[in-house]
Amino acid sequence: MSMIRVLSPIGEVRAESFTAPPLPSEWTGRTVGFIDNTKHNFDRLADDLGALLKERYGVRAVVRRRKANASTAAPAELVAELAKECDVVFAGSGD
Repeated sequence: MSMIRVLSPIGEVRAESFTAPPLPSEWTGRTVGFIDNTKHNFDRLADDLGALLKERYGVRAVVRRRKANASTAAPAELVAELAKECDVVFAGSGD
């Protein structure tokens, strides 16, 4: 008699809670980061937003990093790198 292996499609639920800090009231001189989720047009969105933030709000620098794909979380190393370099980081979708 052969064995059948049954896999459950139900993932493990992890409950984490945290309080996001407020956005800065002043953007001049800040470094803003974007996490690119690899979806189409996110590069255009980040380019346009970065230019707008520099032009209108005095943002000093814009940093962009790319995840491996849209369905996975950003690696801890990438998050740590952005946390060191940036004052604010945005993650989003560009479809």
